[in-house]
Amino acid sequence: MAGVAVVTGAFGAHGLPAWLQDIYGSQTKMVHGEEVLAWKKYLGDFQTAAEYQMYHALGLVALGLATNLRCTKSRSIAAWSLLLGTLLFSGSLYVLVLTGQTWLGMITPIGGLLFIVGWLAFAFAVCPCGGGTCPVSDE
Repeated sequence: MAGVAVVTGAFGAHGLPAWLQDIYGSQTKMVHGEEVLAWKKYLGDFQTAAEYQMYHALGLVALGLATNLRCTKSRSIAAWSLLLGTLLFSGSLYVLVLTGQTWLGMITPIGGLLFIVGWLAFAFAVCPCGGGTCPVSDE
């Protein structure tokens, strides 16, 4: 997943800008009440997707390296949430930028919510508080 983030980041930096300029030309989009060139907005969306994919891939690596975690249920929830969050968040942004299907933007926040769930579950899994008990039952 981290390797794919490197590839998409490189594509976003080197191949995508000219392609987006050809497609959108001087079209504009409103972003936070400000008019910006559409190709620049979409390029930023693509770069955000690649960055978040890398952050969460590294989170999954860290989760895997934390082999002494006793809370296997929390660890599992964290892993699945980070993975599915990446697929929904970054994946929807990649497809939105490459296809122009703006309805995919409605899926992106679901991925963001899964990121939050994943990081909270990660925190529960590694938290030394609670006298060594698992805050999420393994049963």
